Amino acid sequence: MKTRFSPVLLLPAVALLLAGCETLPHEQGASPHRMPVPMQAAAKPEAAEAAPEPTRVLDLKALSGVEAIMPRLAQKRVVFVGEIHDRQEHHQNQLEIIRRLHALDPNLAIGMEYFQQPFQRYLDEYVAGTLDEPGLLKKTEYFTRWRVDYRLLRPILDFARQNHIPLLALNLEREVHHKFVASGMDSLTPEEKARIPAEIDRSDTEYRERLESVFSTHPDQGSSAERMVEGQLLWDEAMADNAALYLKEHPQRRLVVLVGAGHVAYRSGIPKRLSRRLPMESAVVLTGTEFGIDPDLADYLLLTGSSSLPPSGRIGVGLDDSSEGVRITQLSEGSAAAGAGIKVDDRIVAMDGRTVADMADVKIAMFDKRPGDRVQVTVSRSSWFSGNEELKFEVTLK
Repeated sequence: MKTRFSPVLLLPAVALLLAGCETLPHEQGASPHRMPVPMQAAAKPEAAEAAPEPTRVLDLKALSGVEAIMPRLAQKRVVFVGEIHDRQEHHQNQLEIIRRLHALDPNLAIGMEYFQQPFQRYLDEYVAGTLDEPGLLKKTEYFTRWRVDYRLLRPILDFARQNHIPLLALNLEREVHHKFVASGMDSLTPEEKARIPAEIDRSDTEYRERLESVFSTHPDQGSSAERMVEGQLLWDEAMADNAALYLKEHPQRRLVVLVGAGHVAYRSGIPKRLSRRLPMESAVVLTGTEFGIDPDLADYLLLTGSSSLPPSGRIGVGLDDSSEGVRITQLSEGSAAAGAGIKVDDRIVAMDGRTVADMADVKIAMFDKRPGDRVQVTVSRSSWFSGNEELKFEVTLK
């Protein structure tokens, strides 16, 4: 496991005089749980005899640490910290900024793309300590609605819970978004239309061109590039709308917004739409150079050594999630489950003493397990002479 993690920062005064997304497949549109990240700004037509752009120097010897910009970030009402969803160092930087901002001003809230708005009550209960982590994952349907490795987000959620920092579910629910992308506004019920922001701003042509260039490279997923662009704009507007509502209702709080980089790069997505609803001072922070080095890309660019999660423990089975429970459909070669005596067609009914009703329960039981860990698996096995019987196995994960 790579463990280098030392955020360093390009400050505007040092290298990028910033004038003024994988993203990975999401699983909505391109794939709803990850947004497209424009890699560079759309080309602009050259004016006749235009003056050359001034040359800026990136002085790598003069880079400062992240602590240097915290006083400036603390003056902003909103700090957007974009990410590539499955990059650990991006989430580590997010947590570092949250820690430092909270130390300067505890009146902080965290807006998260990872959770959808109808599940807000469960984030509230989790922060209040009345809902445990498995309950949060189960009730927010995390493993079907987001699917990015939860271990990447766990430290941020832990910190919020320990310090009673409100968590805000920013995202529009998947069902409404998918229906809108697939069939347009006319396909929505009156109740679903009420979930859509009243205005969707389409005036940023450069943003649209960047999005179209990204979506046109995606394999056909049943939606045209135009529909996918509309879906991205809907995400932007819905998350901006929810953030604005929260800030108006909580005028004493600042907000750190954690979303895919494609939603905040060049301020074209959520930042511009939030400012339209609620004018305020804000900053955009991104990690890495995957999006290029462009003075207009963000206010601050963090350069961080890569890191990765430890490997997950594997039980080595294929599963079918149905109304009859979680059935084992196949065993991989050398499977840990097969070695313990588990068979195809066994139905998992418990893991480590917790009832298993669906696939989410299996993922909750397994998400933080490593190779070599042992898991107690209870299965229901059917046979022609004895009917159903429950059997318990100790499985050493690989």
